[in-house]
Amino acid sequence: MSASNVVKKAVVTGGAGFIGSNLSHALVAAGWETHIIDIDPSFRKDTLPKEATLHVLDVRSTDAIQSVMEGADVVFHTAAVPRVPYSIEHPVETTDQNVTGTVSALTAAARGKVRRFIYSASGSAYGEQTVLPLSESMEANPVNPYGLQKYVGELFAKLWSSTYGIETVSLRYFNVYGPGMDPNGAYALAIGKFALARKNNEPITIFGDGTVTRDFTHVSDVVRANLLAAESPNVGKGEVLNIGAGRQTSVKALADMFGGEIVYAPPRIEAHDSLADNSKAKKLLGWEPQVTLEDGIAALKKEMGIT
Repeated sequence: MSASNVVKKAVVTGGAGFIGSNLSHALVAAGWETHIIDIDPSFRKDTLPKEATLHVLDVRSTDAIQSVMEGADVVFHTAAVPRVPYSIEHPVETTDQNVTGTVSALTAAARGKVRRFIYSASGSAYGEQTVLPLSESMEANPVNPYGLQKYVGELFAKLWSSTYGIETVSLRYFNVYGPGMDPNGAYALAIGKFALARKNNEPITIFGDGTVTRDFTHVSDVVRANLLAAESPNVGKGEVLNIGAGRQTSVKALADMFGGEIVYAPPRIEAHDSLADNSKAKKLLGWEPQVTLEDGIAALKKEMGIT
């Protein structure tokens, strides 16, 4: 078998999560030998790719996940306890899982001789900034535990590259949405909650006055960024790249895309505005967003039967 025909092995931590499951499907479709690590795959177990091998493990179990990562070309570390409000209410638990879990995954990958480790970072690391768009050269200024936890993971990834010789790159995602997102629960993402409210003919709840802006990025664009980051010769030394659509949309404008009644609740502790400068990802990965917010919302409404 020629080198070009060798099947590469990929491991996706948190592979039963929203982004991880979409990524796992894409890896299988691209011909990768795909392994999923997830502590609780029950929510999506029936919709995970049948060709992938599922390992029900906690990423903090370093030795156990190392045995899965042995021989892998790339580890995609998407495992995390997400949501800003939850991190504020549960700072100890989320720090343990999001920071210790990342260090464990990095250690297992380095010991397992994995070539490259791709870390799912977050635009929440920027926090409150006085200048937009947000560029990777800006100093991080997280305003909640989740943003801090994800930022610390970037620092560990860069350190592991220089200290342990494993290639790393951190992709800062901006408000990811799309097929497979969970609209349920108190900490669900705004788009999912708006869609569910509209489907059930209930009012859409906006926290604050609706002027908060976000850079909504389709999950298919995020997945493509991961696949490009796995192969690009231009990254691997702990680089941080924004993966955002590069478009600023207010929460009120987002709600208007779904239509229906709107009610308002007290604001949350979060940055007021977000807008990604994605020029670095374009330069180093050849990546740029392809799905507009209008098309993404239209597809989501169709998927959920919202008229």
